[in-house]
Amino acid sequence: MTATTRPFRFGVQLSGPPDATRWVEQARRIEELGYATITMPDHFSDQLAPMPALAVVAAATERVRIGALVFDNDYRHPVVLAKELATLDVLSGGRVDIGLGAGWMESDYTSAGIPYDRPGVRIDRFEEGLAVIKGAMGDGAFSIEGQHYRITDYDGQPKPLQRPHPTVLIGGGGRRMLGIAAREADIVGINGSLHAGVVGPEAIATMTFEAVVERLNWVRQAAGDRVGDIELNIRTFFVSVTDDREATLDQVAGFVGVDPAMVAASPFALIGSTAAITEQLVQRREELGFSYVIIGGDEVEVFAPVVEALTGT
Repeated sequence: MTATTRPFRFGVQLSGPPDATRWVEQARRIEELGYATITMPDHFSDQLAPMPALAVVAAATERVRIGALVFDNDYRHPVVLAKELATLDVLSGGRVDIGLGAGWMESDYTSAGIPYDRPGVRIDRFEEGLAVIKGAMGDGAFSIEGQHYRITDYDGQPKPLQRPHPTVLIGGGGRRMLGIAAREADIVGINGSLHAGVVGPEAIATMTFEAVVERLNWVRQAAGDRVGDIELNIRTFFVSVTDDREATLDQVAGFVGVDPAMVAASPFALIGSTAAITEQLVQRREELGFSYVIIGGDEVEVFAPVVEALTGT
């Protein structure tokens, strides 16, 4: 997708455990193994709250970057989120990534009593919220008169160490969200479609190789001249380091109700031996441009040899 081949880096998506000692030990181990980032989801389900949990990660580590994958703009006012992120950036020594999204998990909204507006409204609000966060972190006071937010002569304090603001990550599975990401983000994450409000058949059906290529084309078209400045990210959901690839592909395919060939080709899956996965990631970077890959917390140890082999290359 890009003329620039970016070096590989890897992150881990965590939600627990809800135990202080194990949380700190886990973060330090992830850093020790060479992972570049620790991210967290932002849901009201069974997980630690991301902001305080990430603050603890920052205090326990020295190098690893931290952020949400991603903060839901609807759950907190962007002025509040900007202040918290800037504070975390200062206290972490400039290690924050701003992951922001429009919200998608309908059960969160229902259980919390938050109106679940149609996608267009949520995306409008998200786009304004991102502008508020960038404005709050910029030099001096700013004002915004939007449909959803009205900010008057606000000078956000503290300012983050990273200027003009920390790295921005925006992910999406729809054309409009990916267009915004292509224009506004430093890191663009490619997702399946989440319009249904749940991870179900619709989302799985849009995790094919062909669907990812289509989304990357949307990003390229919207990015224009800045396409070479974008780092491409993918959160892999089906990861298994194994010498029995065929049996594992059959198992995963049966679980999600698709053909094994679809799983084998999907950029959201990494299944095989360490050598096979390493080769596959190099090939996908060449074909698709993905250089920043995030795995789940359960795969940290078994995936570490891949991280060691590819990080920085």
